[in-house]
Amino acid sequence: MKLKKNKIWAIVVLALVITTTTFAQQRGPRGGQQGGSQQGPPEVPTTKEIVKMVDKLSSEILLSDEQKTEVLVLYKEHFEKVESKTSSGRPKREEMETLKEDFETDVKAVLTKDQQKLYASYLKKNSKKERSQRN
Repeated sequence: MKLKKNKIWAIVVLALVITTTTFAQQRGPRGGQQGGSQQGPPEVPTTKEIVKMVDKLSSEILLSDEQKTEVLVLYKEHFEKVESKTSSGRPKREEMETLKEDFETDVKAVLTKDQQKLYASYLKKNSKKERSQRN
């Protein structure tokens, strides 16, 4: 009877060790985050993704073909700058905010007054989406 109790305890302990080890591996190094998720800024979009972003923006704020071309150039240049700043480590928040503000100012310079209002709404709407996707 005593031998049977010891076997049962050994099995229970083994099951606990396996369960704990498996759970700890799934949680990942940052506790709760799985897979390759990372803290910090999102990845820089590809050229194809940038074109999609500008297409969406264009349809929402009614860009002319000329404006669309100019805005596309601004978006590509902006994300090249972002990539160069983030490739060598984590840049300062203030530096990235300034980069973003300068970019938005450059885009607004291409737009009419009405489009600038639509652009401001577009940015506000998309920043809410980004925040909800992060949480």
